[in-house]
Amino acid sequence: MNHLLQSTIEVLIIEDDVKIAEINRRFIEKVDGFHVVGIATDDVQAKEQLDILRPNLVLLDIYFPNGSGLDMLSYIRQHYRDTDVIMITAAKEAEAIRDAVRSGAFDYIMKPLVFNRLQETLQRYLDFHRELNRLNTSGSINQSDVDRLWSGTGKKDARAENIFLPKGIDKLTLEKIVQAISAADAGMTAEQIAKEIGVSRSTGRRYLEHLVSAGEVYADLSYGVVGRPERVYRKKGL
Repeated sequence: MNHLLQSTIEVLIIEDDVKIAEINRRFIEKVDGFHVVGIATDDVQAKEQLDILRPNLVLLDIYFPNGSGLDMLSYIRQHYRDTDVIMITAAKEAEAIRDAVRSGAFDYIMKPLVFNRLQETLQRYLDFHRELNRLNTSGSINQSDVDRLWSGTGKKDARAENIFLPKGIDKLTLEKIVQAISAADAGMTAEQIAKEIGVSRSTGRRYLEHLVSAGEVYADLSYGVVGRPERVYRKKGL
């Protein structure tokens, strides 16, 4: 079957930890348009299932007991040109990320896996897949087609970023909140962010929780003299 004509994206998970693989499977199947067709826990199983299943997409861990995820990525790019790869790993080395990008990974997501971050990537991939399908049937292509396709690969330009943000999250407002949090060594509460940016407290909290789920910000509880403890948000690395 032509992959471009499939209505459902078939996904193979390559992950040596069975429990994590199952969590990833449940996350993926919460997103409309995706179905997990197999789970492989080592490179031998991975190669067998790639050959049998020919999935559209692979979620690939960078480390497993008897092989390298980067080697597997190169193998997939060489032998299965219709299969795309999203790397999911705890590795934080810049070299590993660089190698994954250069080898053609669609995206690179850090563990622990956050559902919202995975959902955004899968939605971006689905948009990319649909655009490929449209171009495949149209028979012609222009610069705007190329720009839309490029923005769907994870190499997002400024116009594309708002398209892939969750509903209710505006790029400019998000940037203002990130700047305010980055400048506050002691962190900020949702109320402080609301006053700083000029939004409601509930809006400030929604944006802050989005940043927490995306791994950009972390939250601590601050216990005041009276009243309930408040969540204080800090930029990671501060």
